Amino acid sequence: MSASRSRFLAGALALTTALVASACSGTGAGGDSSQADDNTITFMTQLFGTAPDPQGELHQAIEKFLGKKIKVTWVPNAEYQEKVNVTLASDNIPDVMVVDPKSPAFGKAAEAGAFWDLTDKIKKYPNLVGDEQVLLNSSINGRIYGIYRIRPQLRSAIQIRKDWLKKVGLEPPKTTDDLYKIAKAFTEDDPDGNGKDDTYGLIIPKWPGTVFAASSPFNAIDVWFGAPNNWDIRDGKAVPEFDTPEFFEAQRYIKKMIDEGLVNPDWNTLDTAKWNDPFVQGKGGIIIDVDVRTTQLLDLFREQDPKNYGDKVLTVGNLARPDGKKFSLPFTGYKDVLAISKQRIRTEEQLDDLLTTLNKLASKEGQVLLANGIEGRNFKVEDGVAVLINQDDPKVKQLQDDVDKAFIQLGTRASTGTGGAAYERVPPEEPYRKDLEERKKRVEEDLKTAVWDVSAPVVSPTAVAKGATLNPIVTDARIKYLAGQITEEQLKAEIKRWYDSGGRQIAQEIQDLVSKLGQ
Repeated sequence: MSASRSRFLAGALALTTALVASACSGTGAGGDSSQADDNTITFMTQLFGTAPDPQGELHQAIEKFLGKKIKVTWVPNAEYQEKVNVTLASDNIPDVMVVDPKSPAFGKAAEAGAFWDLTDKIKKYPNLVGDEQVLLNSSINGRIYGIYRIRPQLRSAIQIRKDWLKKVGLEPPKTTDDLYKIAKAFTEDDPDGNGKDDTYGLIIPKWPGTVFAASSPFNAIDVWFGAPNNWDIRDGKAVPEFDTPEFFEAQRYIKKMIDEGLVNPDWNTLDTAKWNDPFVQGKGGIIIDVDVRTTQLLDLFREQDPKNYGDKVLTVGNLARPDGKKFSLPFTGYKDVLAISKQRIRTEEQLDDLLTTLNKLASKEGQVLLANGIEGRNFKVEDGVAVLINQDDPKVKQLQDDVDKAFIQLGTRASTGTGGAAYERVPPEEPYRKDLEERKKRVEEDLKTAVWDVSAPVVSPTAVAKGATLNPIVTDARIKYLAGQITEEQLKAEIKRWYDSGGRQIAQEIQDLVSKLGQ
C-alpha cells in the first residue's frame, strides 16, 4: 500500500531518525532570506521523476491560474528527508515547504518560531481546513503548523480470489470467523481445481521497519478484534495497542492460521514488492491491505485474461469480530503538510496574501490542475472520472508526467481518493468503475465504526528520544510469538520490558498531552 504512512506508538514514534548533516541537491529555486517577492512563491517538495521545465505547459497553466509566479525546488524522494533537515538548518528556507509535521527537525524548528503557527488563521480559508479530525491529526500537540495533504481516511480492505470463493461455495466474509473459514477452504479444498495440495489462504509479507501501528495485516486484525488503533485512553490512562486483552485474542487468531498452514510459509520473508505474485499466480487467495491494491490486481489479471479478469478479484471492507461487533482501521487522513516559513513571509499581511493564494490553489480548479492536468489536453471527464487522452503525443505525455511525478505533490486536496477535490482517474472498463463505486460505499460504511488513534496529534519527547531502541522490542516479540519461537507469557514479558525501558514514561506523556488537547 501506499504507503501509505508509517507510525509507531505515539503517532510520532516515527520520529526516531537521527538528523542528517550532509547536504543533497535539488532542482529549481528555493527560498532566500530576503524580503518576499509578493508576485513569486517559492516551494520545496518531493519529486518522483524528472523535474518539470518552468516553461512547461503545466507549470505555465498553474501560474496563469494563480496570477503569480512559482519557483519549485524539486528534490528526489529518496533524498527528501535529508534535504529537509539540511534546509531547516540553513538560512535558505522556501516560502512553502512540504514536511512531515511529526519529524524531529521540523518540530523543533516550528516550536522555535521558524514557521507560522496557523492554528488561529487556517479556519478563515475554507479550502485549507478539510476534516477537523484530520486537521487535529496533522497538528503538533494541537497546534497547526501546516496545511495537510489529504489522503483517504479509510483505505483498509481485503482482496479475495473471487473465482476461488465461488469454487469452494462460500460467501464474502463479514466476520473474522468467516475469513478463517475461507482461508481454510482455500488451503484444503483445491480452489484452483488442479487436484494438487498447492494453495493457501492468507498472503502476509514481511512488514518493513519496526513500525507497530501501520497498515499491516497484523494491525488491521488487531483493530478488528477491538484493540486500540495504536493508542487509546481507557479508564483515564493511555494504553498501547499491545497491552490489551483484544490484542492477545488477535494474536491467537493469526497464530492459529499460521500454525494450520493457512498462511504462506514465507510470511516473515516475503518482500512486500512481491505481495501480488502469489495471488495472481494462483498460490494464495487473500490479501489484507489497502483498497487501491485492487486496481493493481485487476491490471495484472487483465494482462493474463483481458476478457475475464473482472471475475478474479472480490474486495470487501473491515470485518466484525466473532461476537458481531465491528471496529474498522482508519488512517490519519493526511501525508505531510505544507508549512509556511517566516524567513521571507515576515508579516501578517504577507501571510494572509499567501494563504489566500494557497486557498485558491486548493480549490477544485486548482487541485484538478495539480492532480489531473489540463482538461481537453491530457484528460477528459467521463461519467465523473478522468480518462486519459492524447497519450501518444510526446508533449501531452510530458504534461502527464509533470502531473504524476511532480505537481501532484503540491496538492492539499489533490488526492483522488474519498474527500479529494480532483477527479478520480480509473480506466474506463467496467471492472475498474465497479470497484470505484463499491470502494466509496465501503469507506462510507466503515467510517461509522472507525477506531481513531488518540495519539496521532501528539508527540511524546521520550518516544522521540528512545523510539529507535524501544520500537523493536514488541514488534520483534510479536513476530517471534507468531512464529512459535516464544510463548505468550514471554511476549507479555517483552511488553513489560518495553514499559520498564521507557514505555511507561511514553504512556504518561501521551496521557498528559492528549488530556490537554481538550482544554
